[in-house]
Amino acid sequence: MAAKAGDNPDSLMTLATVFCLRNLRKTMCYQGSRNKLQLRSDIFLPSEICDKLVNTYMELVHTDSNFEPEESFFQLFSDPRSTRLTRVQLREDFVRDRDLEAIKKQDLIELHLTYCNSLSSRSLKTLTSFRETLVSLCLFSCSNIFYRQGGAPLACNEDTEDDEEESPASRQALDTNFSFQGFNRLRLLNLGGLSDEVDAETLLKPLRSLTSLDLSNVQLLGTTFLTQWKDRLASLVLYNVDLSEELVSTVVELVNLRHLDISRESRRTSKFKMTRKILTAIVQRLLNLVSLDISGHIMLDNCTVPHFEEAMGRPSIEPCKSSIYPFQELKRPLQFLGLYDTTLCNVMHIPAYKVTGSKNEDQVLNAIEAYTEFRPELAHRAINQLFDIARIQHCGQLLRALQLVIAALKCHKYDKSIQVTGSAALFYLTNTEYRSDQSVRLRREVIEVVLNGMEQYQEVTVQRNCCLTLCNFSIPEELEFQYSRVNQLLLKILEPARQDESIQRIAVHLCNALVCQVDNHHKEAVGKMGFVKTMLNLIQKKLQDRMCDQVMEFSWSALWNITDETPDNCQMFLNCRGMSLFLECLQEFPDKQELHRNMLGLLGNVAEVKALRPQLLTPQFITVFSNLLDSKADGIEVSYNACGVLSHIMFDGPDVWSMEEPRRDAVMDKMWDAIQSWDVSSRRNINYRSFEPILRLLPQSISPVSQHWATWALYNLVSVYPSKYCPLLIKEGGVGLLEKVLELESSQPETKEMARTCESKIGSSF
Repeated sequence: MAAKAGDNPDSLMTLATVFCLRNLRKTMCYQGSRNKLQLRSDIFLPSEICDKLVNTYMELVHTDSNFEPEESFFQLFSDPRSTRLTRVQLREDFVRDRDLEAIKKQDLIELHLTYCNSLSSRSLKTLTSFRETLVSLCLFSCSNIFYRQGGAPLACNEDTEDDEEESPASRQALDTNFSFQGFNRLRLLNLGGLSDEVDAETLLKPLRSLTSLDLSNVQLLGTTFLTQWKDRLASLVLYNVDLSEELVSTVVELVNLRHLDISRESRRTSKFKMTRKILTAIVQRLLNLVSLDISGHIMLDNCTVPHFEEAMGRPSIEPCKSSIYPFQELKRPLQFLGLYDTTLCNVMHIPAYKVTGSKNEDQVLNAIEAYTEFRPELAHRAINQLFDIARIQHCGQLLRALQLVIAALKCHKYDKSIQVTGSAALFYLTNTEYRSDQSVRLRREVIEVVLNGMEQYQEVTVQRNCCLTLCNFSIPEELEFQYSRVNQLLLKILEPARQDESIQRIAVHLCNALVCQVDNHHKEAVGKMGFVKTMLNLIQKKLQDRMCDQVMEFSWSALWNITDETPDNCQMFLNCRGMSLFLECLQEFPDKQELHRNMLGLLGNVAEVKALRPQLLTPQFITVFSNLLDSKADGIEVSYNACGVLSHIMFDGPDVWSMEEPRRDAVMDKMWDAIQSWDVSSRRNINYRSFEPILRLLPQSISPVSQHWATWALYNLVSVYPSKYCPLLIKEGGVGLLEKVLELESSQPETKEMARTCESKIGSSF
């Protein structure tokens, strides 16, 4: 059997790493003094394992809500005699100055810090600890790292230093003491988002050996300083840096460049025009170029071959056939060419193996892949275009598309625009059209990032997209691995009294589906979360609005499902004024058949609990149930369920019937008449998982009408659905109990006749 998309298993290394991180105290650590985690003394971990532990830890912190961060986690790597770190990637505000200080004795080769806004200039001091070994450093969008931390207490001592960091760093004053002096091994540096107050030229001057430099979104006062690396620099990124002829002239002197990125976020923010002359100069002077990004630039028309002159035939990547004049001078096709948000991406012949743009699915996916990590603003727009492709056309690279969107949602958990467009794209990429091509593993990944979005954002669009995406899955089967979490999130959505109507409807539908056909322990757990109360609050609100819509009907249906063979939830229903709401709904909506069926089905569950039946035994409730015996709503369902409620009450015998009106025998007569009126071949809108509540009514003489109702129920089900219910009846010992009905003198002739016929139906079904 062929593997489905995304079915590759995790490596043993990954599985072992995640297990250790989830069970630190049982594997590598013990609880030390002041409850701080300590590494066991007999453990030595090489760099391959330590790097994996730290980087996986960061991923779990940001993508798994069930993962509990350890305050002293980085302290585990403070001693290089027992742990070795070489390549570390840390991101978001979660990372604090003290975390870097904890690992300052390590000989780091790579340190990537992205969006670490809680870091202050204390971390710059820590960086100097790595100056003799560091080869690659990223400080992308660490907006506060060049500033001293503000907000310190008026009176403090050294012991309070850590306490200051309990809240994110707040800017105070620029720290001018830091220098890259002594970072002699540093080759790759990313200073994207460097504050305008920091002089990039002065900061970079000591770094003579750089081969890769990223100055995205940096304001450059001068450009000639770049020439200090003209014989070494292989990669230069100047994304969103204002271009000028002077800067371009400087760039083309860097003759060893293999990757050049002079792209912009949008054409609307650019005053610079990309001319044929400039592009030609780049191609002619930078002979080693294999990757170029000029996205977001205004392109003059003279850059491209007129459409009618384009070489005929299939699109070609041969430079000589290029539809873009300057690229005809390339010696070989580029490995990568960024043309996103330019007119050039629409031409026929582009001499590059991988192109970003918006012309087709491949270009859009390339854009998401290239821009997700450091340019969420572009990734957001590309994902929006993928959404249109999946919605209107057809996604030809389903696995790649899903993996890229999932990666974007994980990487930018706190970016609302990514969460909105990503969750919308997932809705279309997981629908029925694509479902058969997706593995269980891949679909679980989708569910996890959707739940992450629901957790992080209470905003209407994100919530709606996430709920709709969950509707594409088999419920409850595919959601069972996150059962408690998804229920908690849905109940949280339904808490507000005035929730968006469409979200409310979808969320209630999901809640109902989640409690249908699951084990009782799941139902009990969800009941303890407040499920019953939430549904009744929704019903109360709809009653106030005098509206019986899908939310009202789904809420009663969900209560019917969650109370099935679950006495605690039945008790909660009664405790939360459930019976009062039942009566109010009957009075307010006398003609709503589906509503009546759901309500009576629920009360049947309550009536099955012996300890709760006395609460139903009041003149008001018995009169209502008795009157509903005559109902023709939804075929026989309302009448059948009302009779079921009364059958369980009658089963407790005449001694508990303390009321004068209505009289017990009068109600029993009405029950007999109702049962006699039902067509035994009626097809049912009901699903039994167990016959146990019905079977207990068979071997008894205290209430022949209850016995008759139970026998009729079994006779109907094995007659109409023999393949489903005959095996269930045999499994639960129903045949022997039907025999007892035949043996009891108190059993009515009509009941015995049905019991015999029922036995013969079971025999003939095999």
